[in-house]
Amino acid sequence: MSNLELGFWSFPVLLLMVFLRAPIGLAMLLCGFGGWYIAMGGNPAPLLAKLKSETYTTFSSYSLTIIPLFLLMGQFATLSGMSQALFRAAESFLGHRRGGVAMAAVGACAGFGAICGSSLATAATMSKVALPELKRYGYSGGFSTATLAAGGTLGILIPPSVILVIYAILTEQNIAKLFLAAFIPGILAALGYVLTISIYVRLHPAAAGTRPPVPMGERFAALGKTWPVIAIFFLVVGGIYLGWFTPTEAAAVGAAGTGLVALVSGSLGWGVLGQSLIGTARTTAMIFFIVLGAGFYNGFLALSGVPQFMADWVVTQGLSPWLVLCIILVFYLIFGCLMDSLSMILLTVPIFFPVISAMDFGMSAEHVAIWFGILVLIVVEVGLITPPVGMNLFIINSMDRDTPMTDTYKTILYFVGSDIIRVAILVAFPSITLFLLG
Repeated sequence: MSNLELGFWSFPVLLLMVFLRAPIGLAMLLCGFGGWYIAMGGNPAPLLAKLKSETYTTFSSYSLTIIPLFLLMGQFATLSGMSQALFRAAESFLGHRRGGVAMAAVGACAGFGAICGSSLATAATMSKVALPELKRYGYSGGFSTATLAAGGTLGILIPPSVILVIYAILTEQNIAKLFLAAFIPGILAALGYVLTISIYVRLHPAAAGTRPPVPMGERFAALGKTWPVIAIFFLVVGGIYLGWFTPTEAAAVGAAGTGLVALVSGSLGWGVLGQSLIGTARTTAMIFFIVLGAGFYNGFLALSGVPQFMADWVVTQGLSPWLVLCIILVFYLIFGCLMDSLSMILLTVPIFFPVISAMDFGMSAEHVAIWFGILVLIVVEVGLITPPVGMNLFIINSMDRDTPMTDTYKTILYFVGSDIIRVAILVAFPSITLFLLG
């Protein structure tokens, strides 16, 4: 068996291990380990040398230090009550409208995503705050859970985003430019969800109750309590673009600033600090192990020649670059239902990125890489809320045991439709994504 054939056979083996519930990081590590061993003719010496060098290179990478820092910032924000201030402010301005509390939940998810960077953490945190209020004002269970599941996806798109950092490292792109490119698509996503809510409550008036307006003075008072979130976001993201900090330094400043705000507000006691550090350590260990497994497996694929073969084969078929892009996005949409976004990015980008890079989209190589990264991030997240196996749906629905999963499925289709329209617009008009890059 040639190395190329060995590389192709590794895919069904990997998928089988994933379907048997093996952790994705372990599955990729074992497939890469086994592939290297067979490709080297059963000689363990090169394999052990690769294991030593890959492990050291992965865990000593300065670029990866940004991940635990952003995770710590998100932990401080999650445990210190900043999510409540965001939701109260959004609710005070929007809550009296038809579907306004749901719109407020989406707005709060967008704001919280700006200092969190995790879709799951955003959805879970905002569910604790917003779900009781949605139920209080007569919002149906399916409408409530679907809104929060969709809103949670904003956490990973609006910068800073841990997944975008991983993509930047894999494709050797500028992290700051990826953050900047994600900004407009993130705003479009939030606006699209608000519009979806407005349409849904007009089609299903009984799904949303109403609440009395809040006096203007109380609205601005609630808005004033969100200043720490606004200040931290502009300090971190603005600091990167103004050249004050590198992305890694900005992550450290953001973590320190969020912790300081939590300390001054009285939310950061020893218990919260301990939970934040332990939560950061656990998530970092999980991410780094997946990165190690992906690095080993992708190194084996490079040895087998699969990525280059795929790129050459697609080019020789004479297919339209736009058709190839759409096929890849559909693939991400389907498999995004089965895997978490980080695993999907690490597993597939080393294969698909050379294919896209070989295509002519009428843009510079850097712009194609950034545009493709934003599109991939969006469709992977859409997969997480796509029935029947969208992972986010099960996680959010577990927080509201009284709501049947079928009710969530029926409502989430409206949000998925909004996402598909948004992806189509961004594919058709790349300038929307690349506008802020100049």
